[in-house]
Amino acid sequence: MSESKLDLEVAATEFARDGYVAIHPLFDTAKMVEINAELDRYIADIMPKMPVEEVYFEDRSDRKTLKQMQKLSVYDEYFRDLTENGVIRDLASAVMGEQAVPQNLQYFNKPAGIGQPTPPHQDGYYFHLKPCKAVTGWLALEPVDEENGCIHYVRGSHKAAEFRPHGRSNVLGFSQGLTDFGTNDDAVNTVSFPGGEGTFLMHDAHTIHWAGPNRSPTRSRRALGFVYFGESAKIDEASKAAYKAKLEADLRAQKKI
Repeated sequence: MSESKLDLEVAATEFARDGYVAIHPLFDTAKMVEINAELDRYIADIMPKMPVEEVYFEDRSDRKTLKQMQKLSVYDEYFRDLTENGVIRDLASAVMGEQAVPQNLQYFNKPAGIGQPTPPHQDGYYFHLKPCKAVTGWLALEPVDEENGCIHYVRGSHKAAEFRPHGRSNVLGFSQGLTDFGTNDDAVNTVSFPGGEGTFLMHDAHTIHWAGPNRSPTRSRRALGFVYFGESAKIDEASKAAYKAKLEADLRAQKKI
């Protein structure tokens, strides 16, 4: 499937079965050139003005180690339009079976040779929703494979009634990871998703996923992450505020922000 050929009904069926859907690619080369150029502009012009708690580096003293940015759609019209209008939001609404409400557009990178692994986790554990009706989309901005850290899903893990136990991961940007990961079911149902520029994944907030480190000495692994909540989902504000305050205090103590 691609943007022009995307069948939302088929995508919703695959999503309900597996907990994710993969599109190879969603956007054509011309659109990806445009998105990458706009991202370079954003990093040069807007990122330096963002709050420090929304920009993460592997090494804050080295600007080339930019790892993650939050809320791109808040600070820039181009990325607001990409999030709020078009095929990505349409897909989110289709797979959730209700109107998708945009929440966040994130930038993720694993810099060459030093990009850290993303621990196995479930996004919903971070979201503090009742009910937990949410999805995350992931757009590869360049080719991704096992060497530079492609995403892995545990097929069907979205069907469990409760979240698996999480604990401190000590990985910047992914503060919590599964503490019981590695069961036989995890191994049997793991699927990896290498792909070219423009590859798009979308997963349920309950779906277990992770990515390896970037072992390439020359290639980065840049991507955008699109978070949508279903219109029925409500944030547990007290729980979210307590979690955020503790996380920011920890990051400041470690001099990560």
